[in-house]
Amino acid sequence: GSRMPLLSVPKEVAVGTAMLGVAFATGMLAGKRYPSLVFGTPSGTIGKNSPLRQYILDHSLREHPILKKLRLLTADHPSGRMMVSCEQAQLMANLVKLIKAKKVIEIGVFTGYNALNMALVLPDNGQVIACDINEDYAKLGKPLWKEAGVEHKIDLRIKPAIQTLDELLASGEAETFDFAFIDADKESYNEYYEKCLRLIKKGGIIAIDNVFWNGKVLKPRKDDLAAQSIHRLNEKLLRDARVNISMLPVGDGVTLAFKL
Repeated sequence: GSRMPLLSVPKEVAVGTAMLGVAFATGMLAGKRYPSLVFGTPSGTIGKNSPLRQYILDHSLREHPILKKLRLLTADHPSGRMMVSCEQAQLMANLVKLIKAKKVIEIGVFTGYNALNMALVLPDNGQVIACDINEDYAKLGKPLWKEAGVEHKIDLRIKPAIQTLDELLASGEAETFDFAFIDADKESYNEYYEKCLRLIKKGGIIAIDNVFWNGKVLKPRKDDLAAQSIHRLNEKLLRDARVNISMLPVGDGVTLAFKL
């Protein structure tokens, strides 16, 4: 999509942007690229093998032993790179706790590391509706959900996530969820976001993963539908007056959208 001039965004967003400082706004109006020093690294993220990332893990990761077990099992999987980064999962768990969430939606379960991560911090009557189309991956995590004593909190639904979200809306569950985590097929991100926004309560949070798409969002190729889709959603979120947002350089980039 084309870039929107700053003055055409909704008033709340424009005011928020103005508060970030004249230098930022001037840079935006002049069409300048933000200097790389804003994040400390040119790509805006810390590489997986960077000593600084290792330092982050060494000085902040508090991983439940069964979570660690599942992470190591997943790392050996041929598609192991699809797993959410452990420091990002920890942030998700802390947010779930912070807002005292009881009902969570996860779109894209893979081996179930993040479903387990969130289930561990939910109250005993809490629930993660976990959506995926591949049950084989989840079979890796299921025994560990049980071992951690949280299997009853995870409701795994194997069917297209759009179908599950539509069923939840049809059964009157709009505005009853506290938190949603979106990490599935990128081409459907906008649809997932819109449906989650209807399911989430005011004050709830939607976390959207892979918003950097390995840096490909900077210049999305015409044939890269995933990069195009994520970039379009990133641009839309900037001017979406229904939410407050923070885009964080954690993992492959995660945007937190706080429903107003």
